[in-house]
Amino acid sequence: MPEPEVGPRRSSAKTATSAAPGRSHGNSPPRMEDVANIAGVSHQTVSRVLNDFPKIRPATRARVLAAIEELGYRRNTAARTLVTRRSGSIGVITADMNHFGPASIMLGLESASRAAGYSLSLEGLPEISATALRHAVDRVLDQAVEAVVIIVAHQAALALAQSLDIEVPLVLVEGDLSATPLTAGVDQIAGARLATNHLLDLGHQSVVHLPGPADWLEVAARRDGWRMALEERRAPVPALMVEGDWTSRSGYQATRAMLAEAFTATAIFAANDQMALGLLRALHEAGLRVPGDVSVVGFDDVPESGYFTPPLTTVRQDFAELGQRIMGLVLRRLAGELDASEPLVEPLLIIRSSTAAPAS
Repeated sequence: MPEPEVGPRRSSAKTATSAAPGRSHGNSPPRMEDVANIAGVSHQTVSRVLNDFPKIRPATRARVLAAIEELGYRRNTAARTLVTRRSGSIGVITADMNHFGPASIMLGLESASRAAGYSLSLEGLPEISATALRHAVDRVLDQAVEAVVIIVAHQAALALAQSLDIEVPLVLVEGDLSATPLTAGVDQIAGARLATNHLLDLGHQSVVHLPGPADWLEVAARRDGWRMALEERRAPVPALMVEGDWTSRSGYQATRAMLAEAFTATAIFAANDQMALGLLRALHEAGLRVPGDVSVVGFDDVPESGYFTPPLTTVRQDFAELGQRIMGLVLRRLAGELDASEPLVEPLLIIRSSTAAPAS
């Protein structure tokens, strides 16, 4: 049944507007009662319009919205949270925001949450420990968030996050890459396989891998994908290069260390684009041409990768799509779907001029 209109309250409306335009009580902000007076409806009707109650007559809704605009009314979010238990906010906890992956996930989630009418409350982890994680969770819960998203990069952080027992929905990102319920991520294994198979398809007999820091979950997944691709093609599995720390400097130093030994590789897959940049410089200084002598593939497709010398073949992660899937899990869980799940985001190989067939 449509919401019944309440008879006009013209005398009250006159009093409310004559005190001061947009104000009803001296310098105090307009209240919901003032909106009701202007619109000639009940306090309950104003509340239902604000909460998008469906059974409101269009004319009534229009009058309420016009009164809100006239008074410059802004609802009291804190009061609304107490009544509805909905804050319109999602807590996000992450570490390593100085790295491309976690920062890009945040940007993708921020865009998706804004489109869904939610805001984010961000908490950083100064260290990977049970105490730091618990404090971060408590801080976002104190802000009455409706759900918590934890961007997990480290093995230790995954175990801690999985042990949490909190009163709001919890979604894990990039930690569990098996696509179990309430987790989201990019298929890192598939990305590494794309990179490795591309080099093998060009005719390289094997592919050397420059890994990132061992305690990162994505590093393990990319290493596993590289090894799986080689084994499936019955290609030799070379010893791993010295691990980097995601920086260009570490890629440069690891490559120089490898070049100091007997170097015969014709193809290298670096675990991220920044390390690939350092690798390219070390190869150039050693007088090795890319891709004439050595082909190089990175991972991430950072904005600068197309402007490396030469432009870098790499694996692109769709962080905008990942943000949409994270937000989709949150909304489905809030709607009561206890085991909501999403498939992993498929990566894409971006072929540029850092890879070619090996020299004959």
